[in-house]
Amino acid sequence: MSDPLQAPRGTFDILPEQAPLRLAVEKVTRSVLESAGYERIETPTFEPTELFTRSVGEATDIVQKEMYSFVDGGERSLTLRPEVTAPIVRAYLQHGMHKLPQPVKLWYLSSCFRYERAQKGRYRQFWQIGAEAIGSDDPAVDAESITLLAEILEQLGVQGLQLRIGSLGGAAARERYRELLKAHLRANEDRLAEDVKARIELNPLRAFDSADESTRAVMATAPVLLDHLDEEDLDHFAELRSLLDSIELGYVIDPALVRGLDYYARTVFEFSSAALGAQSGVGGGGRYDGLAEQIDGPPTPGVGWAAGIERILLAAEGLPQPEPLTVLFVALADSGARTRSAAFALSTAARRAGVPSRIELAGRSIKGQLKHADRLKTRFVAVVSGEGVELKDFETGETSAFEDGDGALAAVLRGRGIA
Repeated sequence: MSDPLQAPRGTFDILPEQAPLRLAVEKVTRSVLESAGYERIETPTFEPTELFTRSVGEATDIVQKEMYSFVDGGERSLTLRPEVTAPIVRAYLQHGMHKLPQPVKLWYLSSCFRYERAQKGRYRQFWQIGAEAIGSDDPAVDAESITLLAEILEQLGVQGLQLRIGSLGGAAARERYRELLKAHLRANEDRLAEDVKARIELNPLRAFDSADESTRAVMATAPVLLDHLDEEDLDHFAELRSLLDSIELGYVIDPALVRGLDYYARTVFEFSSAALGAQSGVGGGGRYDGLAEQIDGPPTPGVGWAAGIERILLAAEGLPQPEPLTVLFVALADSGARTRSAAFALSTAARRAGVPSRIELAGRSIKGQLKHADRLKTRFVAVVSGEGVELKDFETGETSAFEDGDGALAAVLRGRGIA
């Protein structure tokens, strides 16, 4: 027999035993964000390719190497979303959310797709939680955004957290700095990695992300953007730090912190975890005040973040576990039509009453059914026969007999403190 088809490299199946942990991430995320006024949004899995080339940046690795793009039947170029911020800003503009009270606060749990070198914690299809606050340039929005991500990661038990923050400044200061940085890179071009050389003109800031040792040595003596910010940008960054200090949220100022997306401006931040080793980033984000204009919208400030669910699960300890359910297992004493009908009716009535129930579906003997019920960690087993129902309570050891399923169900509800 040949091997079955495998999932594509860099993707994975979420198996039943893994689902509760992912559900815990979703539950904590929803609780923290919705308590701060964020509302759930989901965007399409694919978008016009131009949305990402214009927003993420044509010089980024994401656009140049990692996007899954295709031409559909209408000769339109579409792309599986490699990130979610640009689609959310597109939705904000498309649906007139600027008419709502600002900032509009949105959160999501979505899958993304990038053709990357698959490794532990880095996949070609991956899931993110994220939050976006669109419509305000107040540094308090940045501080709140950072704080909310910190709360989520802490509640989920992510170990060894460190917060790094920085500022990329506004457009004018960043353009002046780009020229200084490009001059430094050109002066040391013979020591740079080939991919860094190729991006000197388009995106020199990406040199700070290089893993090449020679390039990193060049960047160690590069001019620092924080030393070239406008006064307004410095004030914005100072207020952000003051707000984080007021709640005693620790951070490290990283003058070389950049993000892999071109739309960031002013605040940038990243949470890393010592539990993840080299691939230490858990989540991060920043401010993107020019993004709406890049996709033909009016000037609209915004700030947000994304965190990888797979990274969170690798770095978390003591994730909240789901509480065990009080399950009723309905067993069949014989295979007669009347018995099966009575058992099916009892199982259905139990679910409708709020009691999870399972019914025998595999043709096991009565002994096998009881063993299976024990493996499922059921509390109650109702053995249905032509004479009625025998209810076993595995917690108390009591056994009761009833003429029909109604009495057995009532006993189960009493045992759960419902009736």
